[in-house]
Formats: sequence, C-alpha cells, structure tokens
Amino acid sequence: MKGAALALSLGLATVVLSACGDSAHSQTVTPPGATTQANQTLGFANGMPTLFTYTQSYDCVDEPNLDLDFNTVMAQSDPAEFQTPICQAATQSSIDPTGASSANTAVLYVLVPMFSVDSDTNPADAIACDPKAGFRSGTLCGTALGQTLVKLFGAIPEAFKEKPSVYTDCPNPGSPAGTCTMHASTVDLGKVLVALGKLPAPATNVFLPTPNHSHVIDGSLAVTKPIWWEVKPVLILNQADWPTQDGSSGITSVAMLQAAEAAGNRAIEVPSNFYLFFGSQMAGMSMGTN
Repeated sequence: MKGAALALSLGLATVVLSACGDSAHSQTVTPPGATTQANQTLGFANGMPTLFTYTQSYDCVDEPNLDLDFNTVMAQSDPAEFQTPICQAATQSSIDPTGASSANTAVLYVLVPMFSVDSDTNPADAIACDPKAGFRSGTLCGTALGQTLVKLFGAIPEAFKEKPSVYTDCPNPGSPAGTCTMHASTVDLGKVLVALGKLPAPATNVFLPTPNHSHVIDGSLAVTKPIWWEVKPVLILNQADWPTQDGSSGITSVAMLQAAEAAGNRAIEVPSNFYLFFGSQMAGMSMGTN
C-alpha cells in the first residue's frame, strides 16, 4: 500500500475512536465445539467458526535489502538486526519463510479493533507491563502506552486495552494481554504511525504490545493441514463490523471483509512481514480428519 494512501485511510481511525457509543459489551456465547488447547486459537471462515492449531514458531521475515531496525545498514550487513526478530507492520516481505513468493502464501486476516466502545481516555486501561507477557525491552505499555494512545488517537482503542469491551480471539483465555499462542508479544508500528502523520519521517522502531485481535481466513482454507500463513492486519474502524464470539454479527468471512475495505471508512488492510504456522479445521472437528 502506498504511504500516502495508508496515511489517508488510517487517519479515519482517529475519528472512529471517539465516535462509538457505549452500547457494546463483551460477548459470552461460545461456538459449539470451540474449546481451545494452549496452542490453539479460534477464527472464522465463510461465516463459520474455525480452530487453528499452531505446531511451530512464528516468523517475521527479514530480507537482505531490508533495514527493519532503521539504522541505515541493510540486513545483509547488520547482524544485530537478527538477534531479536522485528515484526513490522507496513513492511511487506516478498517471500515467506520457505523462500517462496509471498504472493502465493495463504493469508490470515488479523482483525484489529481500532475503535473505542466507551471513548476511554483513562491511561491506566491500556495493556499493562506484565512480565509474563515477555515484552521486548523498550516496548511501550502500561500508563505510558495509554497516555500515548490518548494523545495520538483521542481515546484508547479496544485493540490496546488490558480488558477490551469486545470479544477477541487473542489473547488466549487466561493469558496476559498483548500475547497470543506461538506469536511474538511485541509489534513495531513505527511505519504505521508515520503514515498516519502522528510521527515525523523517517520512521523509527515503535514497539507496542501485540494488539487484541480476531481472525478470518478464506473459506476454501477452512480445513487445511499445517502450513505457513501470511498475516495481514486489518484495522476495523466501525464497531458494528466487529465479529461477536458466536459469529452472529460482524465480519466473519473474506467477502464481508473485502466489502468493508471497499467502503473506504470501515476497514483498512496493512501489509506486514509476519508469518504463522498452523493447521485449520472447523470448530468441533477432529484434527484427524484434516
């Protein structure tokens, strides 16, 4: 996505954060057969609940000609860039972890709730600096995160609340906010914030906790043995588009997601260099049937 277009689209998020009322509430209905194990998360495919089972670690692809730490040294000559993986939104890798073109990699759409149900401006409500989350050094969290979000967006989006007011697939039940099984717990949003016009260019690393999020995949991939998936974050700006836990409303299919993106003011897709490795099945189905 071109920087100017990304900035224009993401700029809508500032308005949406303060435009939602307080009518939403946490969803409590669980889809049939949707009990998860520690290495599983839920999602939707073609309107139906799906279950993802992760069987190895994530990858945030770095390529020789990239400079993910913005020190003006290309990765091919910068060993320090590899000591802690940099998962960077708004950076599109050309290959997946197998070395194949990312254009042919299965896509996991990660829905990020960039609206505030209650126009929350209390900095203490942001994702806490929980040692169990394992955030990398320098990650903005806790009250400092809350103050920054209020300054930049006018309110704290559900994506970065310690206790969001909407259901999200991640974090896993009982896990710290900012985490999800077999995921990195920190993401770099520096390029996104520059595109928003919130920070001046050139971009630098701005590490935030992994946002609260939910998942959608194409219906043709609902039953798939473990493979690599390219993560495409999608900022959801309209509270009415957010999927409830039982899938009775909100975006629960790729077609619905594309319609929201086409509207121009409801959802914005952002590239990334994130990849996850998991198999997918319909919720309640035995993995042995894959």
